[in-house]
Order: sequence, then C-alpha cells, then structure tokens
Amino acid sequence: MQSAHIRFEMLHPKAVLPELATAESTGFDAVAVEDVMLAPGAVALVPLGFRTEFSPCIDAQIRSRSGLAYKYRVAVLNSPGTIDPDYRGEWKVLLMNHGVAPYQVYAGDRVAQIVFAPNYYPERILLTESEVDESSRSAGGFGSTGS
Repeated sequence: MQSAHIRFEMLHPKAVLPELATAESTGFDAVAVEDVMLAPGAVALVPLGFRTEFSPCIDAQIRSRSGLAYKYRVAVLNSPGTIDPDYRGEWKVLLMNHGVAPYQVYAGDRVAQIVFAPNYYPERILLTESEVDESSRSAGGFGSTGS
C-alpha cells in the first residue's frame, strides 16, 4: 500500500499534532484547545485547534476514548464521527456527558482518538430486487444469527 500524508495547519497556540500513545496504538490522541464544561446530558463541540488537507484515499474517524467513557460516561456522540477529505474547517469533537455529574474538559486534555484508515470507493451497480442473489441469512435482521 502506498504511503499517505495528512497536512496539518495549526490554528490555535495550544493545538497539538495528534500522536500515538504507544508504538502499536491505532488511535491518535485528539487534544482539546479550550476548556469546556459538560453538564449531565449536555453536548458540546470541543475544538482541536487544527485543520487538515488529505487525499480521498484516507478515511478519518473520531472515536471515544475508553477511559473517559468508562470512568466519566463521556463519549463522542456520533462515534465514529467522520472527517471528510474535502473538509477544510477546524476539527472539533462532539462530546456528550452521559453521566450524572458535570465533567470539565481542560485545554490539553485528550478527549478522543483519531483513526486513519484506507478509504475505498466501490463501483455502485443498481439492481432490481429479483437480481440480488440470496444468501443463507437472506432477509434475517437483528438477532437472526443467534445474537
């Protein structure tokens, strides 16, 4: 697979280039650049202080940090959130406090993780229902495989 690059422009003096916490991590740490108070049940856009340029061959997703979700019930509301390659605005994380206590985000806190993956644009072929091959599952929905 060819190497992909993402160009970052820092928009805020407290902006931090996303980094991996360990050599084998798959999620890059997303760091807040502003203090944000999340009341119980509240939703807020937490700015990261940078914008990017990258090719359509890259898929960028914002995901919750497991520690924040487990300890404080704070998670990315639309997880995984998608950053499209043609978006040129400041990256922000949509956090929600699912807990019963307020949660304070401070500038410099790791608030989410960013996962970059190859993106694929499949050819789309329009068929009629009678042209779709049946499978062993067929039209079985939620729970149809025993879960």
